[in-house]
Amino acid sequence: MAIIIIIAVVAVIAIIWVAVYNGLVKSRMLTQEAWSQIDVQLKRRNDLIPNLVNTVKGYADFEKSTLQAVTDARASVNNAQGPAATMAASDQLTGALSHLFAVAEAYPDLKASTSFNKLQEELTNTENKIAYSRQLFNTTTASYNTKLQSFPSNIIAGIHHFEPSEFIVVPENEKEVPTVKF
Repeated sequence: MAIIIIIAVVAVIAIIWVAVYNGLVKSRMLTQEAWSQIDVQLKRRNDLIPNLVNTVKGYADFEKSTLQAVTDARASVNNAQGPAATMAASDQLTGALSHLFAVAEAYPDLKASTSFNKLQEELTNTENKIAYSRQLFNTTTASYNTKLQSFPSNIIAGIHHFEPSEFIVVPENEKEVPTVKF
């Protein structure tokens, strides 16, 4: 009878172990999938940028430094290694694009261009998708990291060397309250 109880206890522990382990693997995969979605949107944005730059060049011969900043920031995103570096480069690119759109406002022919407006709309939609993907990544990261720190999954995670995922954080300069003047 004691052997049956020991076997039953070991079986229950094994089942719980497998279930918790599989839950950790699933959470880690969801976090990686969420990062992949960000990567897809960043690539989409990077693919749109050369078309935007060429359209702007065709209409306006202004600040080469603005176009160069966009091109350099795009290259930084392509060369970034890891989520933190990629998101920092992406934030620089977002700033460069914002500056490009602000400068482009001074060119009425460019503002009236269907190509420019379509590209600007596509980039805006992509930026919104990137923002949503960042939120999703942070949500899945929070869920995964919570499992890594909760009992009994923290024991299994430690034994199997599961590593926590890093959150995407907003750069300090983007937390400043914008000044609105009328």
